[in-house]
Amino acid sequence: MTTQAEPIAGELTPLAEYLGGVLGMLRPLPALDLDLHQAYGNVLAQDVIAPNPLPAFDHASVDGYAVRAEDVAAAEAGRPVRLNVVGDLGASSWRPVRIMPGACFSVAAGAPLPAVADAVVPLDATDRGMASVAVYQNVRRWHGIRRAGDELQAGAVIARAGSYVTPALVAVFAATGVGHVVVRPSPRVAVIATGDELVDVGRASQPGQVVDANSHSLTAAAAEAGAVAYRIGICDDDPEGLRGLLEDQALQADLIITSGGTGTGPGDMVRRILSRREGSRAGSVTFSEVSLYPRTALGFGTVGGEEVPVVCLPGDPGAALIGFEVLARPVIQLLSGADPVFRPSVKAHLLETVSSPTGLREFRPAHVTQRRGGGYTVHALAGGPYTLSGLAEANGLLVLGERVTAAAAGSTVDVLLLDRRR
Repeated sequence: MTTQAEPIAGELTPLAEYLGGVLGMLRPLPALDLDLHQAYGNVLAQDVIAPNPLPAFDHASVDGYAVRAEDVAAAEAGRPVRLNVVGDLGASSWRPVRIMPGACFSVAAGAPLPAVADAVVPLDATDRGMASVAVYQNVRRWHGIRRAGDELQAGAVIARAGSYVTPALVAVFAATGVGHVVVRPSPRVAVIATGDELVDVGRASQPGQVVDANSHSLTAAAAEAGAVAYRIGICDDDPEGLRGLLEDQALQADLIITSGGTGTGPGDMVRRILSRREGSRAGSVTFSEVSLYPRTALGFGTVGGEEVPVVCLPGDPGAALIGFEVLARPVIQLLSGADPVFRPSVKAHLLETVSSPTGLREFRPAHVTQRRGGGYTVHALAGGPYTLSGLAEANGLLVLGERVTAAAAGSTVDVLLLDRRR
């Protein structure tokens, strides 16, 4: 994996260009062949083909009587047709049997059909007789029957590469005889918060001490994105300690996410340690001033001898979560083999006029609502320095482009849907 060109000091890298550069350096994790019970939540690396039809054989879809439809064609409420019941069939019945004219079998839902039977009369349309049965309603051919291959034919594509393995897909795989699938493993993501000022949760922030919200929230965000996420916790601004921790995690993780220290101040240790200019043995990371609001620098590169990708996010909790959505989440999706890597988006009508900083692409917390008649409306929530509280209430992110300084009420805007994983 190559590194990005260092931007000119003071120059903002357009967000789309930055993301294209980062994602273009990555490849999905190597594929694994997993047993079906291990596959849930992973992304398919290959198309899955049905080896057998679904259903596998003709069977009753309701409890009732398996008949020849022509034998009950004259049945009606005042003039029932009477048939001899010559046997009972359940879902576990396996001996082949044949139905004769004027006869029927009592069948349970799921039972294989006798030869020549082409309909099942529901119990409610009969007197539920045991030796013989009165049928009060005629039925068409194939009524009450699921035919072999009705749902899927053998050789059909069940799911394409890039699809998430859901519980429903697991059921279809199993029902058609698929016992294992080839998937991309869920990325192992290590989350580290940096800063001498950080203290663990369970107390209030005070001067000189800030409660670590980032390692908790970013670990949860990584898990929500489909990763196997590990909260490593707090690392002080100690160069050797941070280098050692990064090198250790690079031996175990597929991606490392850090928060804090991405600026250019004297206390921004992450940038100093990981920047190419330092020649750190921990790896090579480029920090870019991106046209993103909340405005911040983002870092991306590799650490360790295995060149494990690392994403460096800002220390402000709201900006860190926005940075995660913009950069870290697509990286996780790409590593897992998902396609597309970005959240779904919709066009929505803005309910009130909002302003946005010039030259920056803003991702503002928002509440989006689907209208009964179709389409969406969106209400902007607190942004800027209040992004964190806005995100706690949001189910979407209102996207305002670099050239947008104001979006008028009633205008159409793009909204990323936070309440949908993919």
